[in-house]
Amino acid sequence: MLLSTVDDTRDFGRRLAAVLRPGDLVLLTGPLGAGKTAAAQGIGAGLGVRGPITSPTFVIARVHQGPVPMVHADAYRLGDRPDPRAEIDDLDLDASAEDAVTVVEWGEGLAEQLNDEYLQVRIDRRDDDTRAVDLVPHGGDWEARIKDINE
Repeated sequence: MLLSTVDDTRDFGRRLAAVLRPGDLVLLTGPLGAGKTAAAQGIGAGLGVRGPITSPTFVIARVHQGPVPMVHADAYRLGDRPDPRAEIDDLDLDASAEDAVTVVEWGEGLAEQLNDEYLQVRIDRRDDDTRAVDLVPHGGDWEARIKDINE
């Protein structure tokens, strides 16, 4: 799917939130400036979480309270260890995973271990500033849950 503006990216996140439930893991991948945080803002708005959603790059992870809480993490600065997946373990993100939707920016190759079933959202920023979004389901009922979002 193609998204023309940052607002379209947030709207996409709201639509995605409609199919999310506690225990879900969503990995947002793409280059700098692709729109990962804008998508996370839309997901948070769709889940009804309180407070602003900003990039957690410097705090690594935040918990946003709401009817369905959202754990928002950023793995961009991780990777100083020989096995950067150990750093994900140290964040203890799975402690609230059953009760919240966990959204991880830059999590590809690191955060998949948090859940056997997850959704990867690939966002690519094109030269004309549109965003190409590809939803990649991994296990579970993700494929059925996201089919209407792709249309």
